[in-house]
Amino acid sequence: MTRPATRDDLAGLPVEVAPSLLGARLETVVDGETVLLRISEVEAYHGLGTGDRSDPGSHARSGPTARNATMWGEPGHLYVYLSHGIHSCVNVVCGPDGVAGGVLLRGGEVIQGVDVADRRRRERGGVVRTPRDLARGPGRLGDAVGLRHPIHDGIDAVTGAERAGARARLFLPDEPAAPTTGPRVGVAGVAGTDAFPWRFWIGGDPTVSTFRWGRGAAEAAARQGDTPGVLD
Repeated sequence: MTRPATRDDLAGLPVEVAPSLLGARLETVVDGETVLLRISEVEAYHGLGTGDRSDPGSHARSGPTARNATMWGEPGHLYVYLSHGIHSCVNVVCGPDGVAGGVLLRGGEVIQGVDVADRRRRERGGVVRTPRDLARGPGRLGDAVGLRHPIHDGIDAVTGAERAGARARLFLPDEPAAPTTGPRVGVAGVAGTDAFPWRFWIGGDPTVSTFRWGRGAAEAAARQGDTPGVLD
């Protein structure tokens, strides 16, 4: 069972909130088309001054900018940013208003609106081999739910208020799935090692993305004597 997320549910530090999103549902209605996603994989990111240490992998590591402004707002909004100039990636903003933090939605299962998600992926030139791949990875997930940067950045997933022809609602599970943890995927340097084991996923879930090292992360891990515990 799930229930609508509240601001209070998301007011903790991202690394604390992230595991509670495993098994959560994100529902989007974009141009009248509904997609419902079950979340299977997330990553936590802290901004400048958030928590007890700096996070060099965060967009907000150096403070507020025009790009990361949504991360500094009230919890429950979605920070939608552009990756590699192509992919719109979706994050749930966490922490009190004025404290930057977000949880990247890395993977999930489309449980309603499969045809819609499949069409969106193909319209953007993506390859869909099996239904499990529709939202496997943050770029595919963004395509599947139909949220685009910059027009949907800041959309409110608590109230479901409309923004640029879209609505989003987040529903939390009564009992979150037990998380598996490890380093974040594709994050450069020490931020992509076990020094920041801030990736959380449902072990054995086929919609979880494949681990890969970020630039310089494998070398940083070797210096620390670390390797990822599980390469899902």
